[in-house]
Amino acid sequence: MEITAESIKNAREVIRGHVRATPLYRSPLLSRACGSDVLLKCEYQQITGSFKERGAVHRLLRLTPEERARGVIAASAGNHALGLSYHGQRLGIDVTVVMPKQAPIVKVSRCRAYGAHVELFGEGFEAARAHARERAEAEGLCFVHGFEDTAVIEGQGTIGLELLEQEPALDAVLVPVGGGGLVAGVAAAIHELSPQVAVIAVESESAPTLSEALGAGRPVAVSVRPSLADGLGVAQAGARALELCRGRVAQVVQVSEPEIAAAIVRLLEDEKAVVEGAGAVGVAYALRRPDLLAGKRVAIVLSGGNIDLNMVSRIIERGLAAAGRLCRFDVELEDHPGALARLLAVVSSEGGNVLQIQHDRSFAPADVAKVSVTLVLETSDHAHVARLREALTAQGFPGSR
Repeated sequence: MEITAESIKNAREVIRGHVRATPLYRSPLLSRACGSDVLLKCEYQQITGSFKERGAVHRLLRLTPEERARGVIAASAGNHALGLSYHGQRLGIDVTVVMPKQAPIVKVSRCRAYGAHVELFGEGFEAARAHARERAEAEGLCFVHGFEDTAVIEGQGTIGLELLEQEPALDAVLVPVGGGGLVAGVAAAIHELSPQVAVIAVESESAPTLSEALGAGRPVAVSVRPSLADGLGVAQAGARALELCRGRVAQVVQVSEPEIAAAIVRLLEDEKAVVEGAGAVGVAYALRRPDLLAGKRVAIVLSGGNIDLNMVSRIIERGLAAAGRLCRFDVELEDHPGALARLLAVVSSEGGNVLQIQHDRSFAPADVAKVSVTLVLETSDHAHVARLREALTAQGFPGSR
């Protein structure tokens, strides 16, 4: 079945009242930082915290009576499972989800709270998906693919319709991409209705699935590394998604782990928005390449907010470091009274705020007349860090790094 703007409009009518039409907010602070008019599509405000609800409930509502009676099964790293679990419970449909053993605990526990049968299997998504397919065949369950199923892609594509209605004068849309279902649906809707709007797919460097697939002309397996954007950690893009993206996605770009961490912190601080790594990649790219978006009206899809709270403090520290808001200096000092005070006086004069200090004699330099000092400082930006380094060097602390 062909996926078109018309089929996506039909999907919107089917899911109307089952999911939220999420707001599109203009961000003055991000607009200033990027030199463009930045608007944020807040899909993390869905009930289960991500856009995946759209495709999940659309697929459930399209089940035949026989399929509903047997129940469904899916493999997911988290958000697809959450969408199916919640809406399956609402609609009285039995849902089983197979999740990798390393799936975020918060997503596992929430799926169970929604009444789904959860099985943890395999070390990665591909193993979980293969096992789910085996169970579907053996038990007569309907397998709901997270990014290849037609109804799922159409459900995700309703975001594209909302964007065009909420802001008709868009120049570009930044969309996270893992398996490709979200960007495929959004691109199918936007390319047909407003072909002048550039759809830009944003990947994590740790999972370059769509860029590799487009380069090879077919889905290819990639090596997925651990990432803050765990929701994008799919080893192979979907064939259907790839077909829809070809000719409709203007560009595929990548962002690094430090950039993702910095974007999460930026959203927390500037927008008061709790967004998971996969949902923050569009902001990460906008902050890294403002030159490519300068003067444009850009919508960024914040696709999900299911972040593990146990990780938040570590992510904040990494994000602050990536933004130059947190830095560390390792300095060698003469081991005599007043040396440490002189070092701290230089830091104070340049406006650095000491968060941690370690004065180490046991593992000091080979010269027994010297000690090692490690400073963790709060700073304002990378330029501030550079000024501190220059000041320390000028005042006789050449080992500062």
